[in-house]
Amino acid sequence: MTTRPWIVDDDLRALIEPLLPPRPERSPGPRPVPDRLCLQGILYVLHQDLAWQLLSLELGFGSGRTCWRRLDCWQQAGIFEHLHPILLAKLNAAGELDCSRTCVDDGTHVRAKKEGAATGPSPVDRRKTGSKPHLICDGKGTPVKVFTTAANVNDITQTLALIDGIPPVAGRPGRPRRRPDALLGDKAYDSRTVRCELRKRRIVPVISRKGAPNIQGLGKLRYVVEQTFALLHQFKRLAVRWERRLELPDAFLSLACSRICWRRIKRNHS
Repeated sequence: MTTRPWIVDDDLRALIEPLLPPRPERSPGPRPVPDRLCLQGILYVLHQDLAWQLLSLELGFGSGRTCWRRLDCWQQAGIFEHLHPILLAKLNAAGELDCSRTCVDDGTHVRAKKEGAATGPSPVDRRKTGSKPHLICDGKGTPVKVFTTAANVNDITQTLALIDGIPPVAGRPGRPRRRPDALLGDKAYDSRTVRCELRKRRIVPVISRKGAPNIQGLGKLRYVVEQTFALLHQFKRLAVRWERRLELPDAFLSLACSRICWRRIKRNHS
């Protein structure tokens, strides 16, 4: 039997429902599509890279316009921003999160068909406009923070933003953790300013220096961030950016990271 990754099971539904904004008890017009079906429609688009207007009503998810509006509403309400830390806490409680070290890297250039916010010329072909994701993950490859910038933004400038954007990770006794012990990065993140700022935050920078041999064994530790990007590439909607507004690509990125975390939670319980 072929698995359908856009299906929302009962356990995930129980986590998401308390985060959803309340709907009015009485509203004119037909009965709205249930939130669970709309979320499955959004996940279907995320996995299949289907245009909103091509989302068939026969699938039971509602129209593409309905799913698009629900995605926009949930992103403005911060639903996906709150869901991700909840899933990280569950992984941390199960011992599946390695907060001792983090790995940072940027993804490949994503072509922006309609340009818009956070877009810029591609470093490879400056005639093409696009964006690129910046990702930080834990020592086991679980995505912790991700956001989108223009394609021509330097990687070094986003290092501290990624570190400071790590949400508080609960799940164990004591204060929720927000800072790793070490940050692993390649030579693209070699900067004296970044090293000083990381030490101020009590984070050990494990970053190869430009003009010097790579740190021995660093590649074996950093492969997890490349593995995480490979998992993100399974979501076909992330390969091309069709939206002008930055909120919607960030919503898709956050939702994809949450799905990766949920798979690991289910794998741990199975």
